[in-house]
Amino acid sequence: MSEQSPPRVPDPPTIRAAVGLGCRAPSIHNTQPWRWVFDGTWLHLFRDTDRQLTAADPHGRQAVMSCGAALQHVRTAFASYYWRTDVTRLPDLNRPGLLATLEFRPWPDPPTAVFRRAEAIEYRYTDRLPMAEPSGWASVRATLDDLVSAYELTLDVLDEDARARLSVASEQSGALRRYDMEYQTEIRWWAGHPDTPEGVPPSALVSESEAARVGVARTFPRPGPAARRGDLRDHARLAVLTATSETPLSWLHTGEALSAALLECTASGFSTCALTHITELTAGRRLLSSLIGHPGVPQVVLRIGVAPDDHRPPPTPRRPLADVLTMTT
Repeated sequence: MSEQSPPRVPDPPTIRAAVGLGCRAPSIHNTQPWRWVFDGTWLHLFRDTDRQLTAADPHGRQAVMSCGAALQHVRTAFASYYWRTDVTRLPDLNRPGLLATLEFRPWPDPPTAVFRRAEAIEYRYTDRLPMAEPSGWASVRATLDDLVSAYELTLDVLDEDARARLSVASEQSGALRRYDMEYQTEIRWWAGHPDTPEGVPPSALVSESEAARVGVARTFPRPGPAARRGDLRDHARLAVLTATSETPLSWLHTGEALSAALLECTASGFSTCALTHITELTAGRRLLSSLIGHPGVPQVVLRIGVAPDDHRPPPTPRRPLADVLTMTT
């Protein structure tokens, strides 16, 4: 009797488990703008255009970045289940909503780091509070550089002197948006509401006093005064994910690089917070371009530090898997 050949695709429970983990990826305002379709051979990632933020993200840049983060999360999850995924990005230019198609191969010996990062998916969260300076930063920085460069991006770590200028840019961004009624209505729709499967819950937001000690933060509806982490002022490292161009493919790559960086930081014991409000406006991008000191398109500011206490908000909600995954077999 001939030996039975290994399966060519993961079984349905593995598909559901990996996609479920992938959907733990961060997204702009936790809109979760992705949709997955498994046709029995390939897994397809689509952008859900109904979830695009028309005021904050009129061109869909942040939605595509969010989908890129989910893509890399999913690939990490499949790797931890011993499946290699070969991905074709933007496979059909006539279908701009189709962002990626994944094909599967058994992977008997994925690198150990894959399992570290896959485990980190479950406990990664966005920490908007002040953080302490990360220890052991140099070695983690080298790993992050390798991970990000695989997607043709750079991770530009800013000098401490840049913090004040970035804080001013963040304040200016908030001021310019303050009387934009469409923007304000949108952000209030997606933030500050408990017991929903999407959006940013009150537990993940910060008070005015906490935000002031961070300095670089998007202005959300505030849940009320609080003083978590005492009088700690933020000492997180500030880094910028910088792409070489401004195209849907570079946006997708940015999300993938962001996912890899966030998971590596989490696995290394760091807390993180990704910020895109500064890159939504031209003035913020110009400032970031001057700070990184080389050609490129700044896409995301990343705060990387250490939470000095045990505070960790409850997991942010996610939509039911049945709402985002279709199995056609």
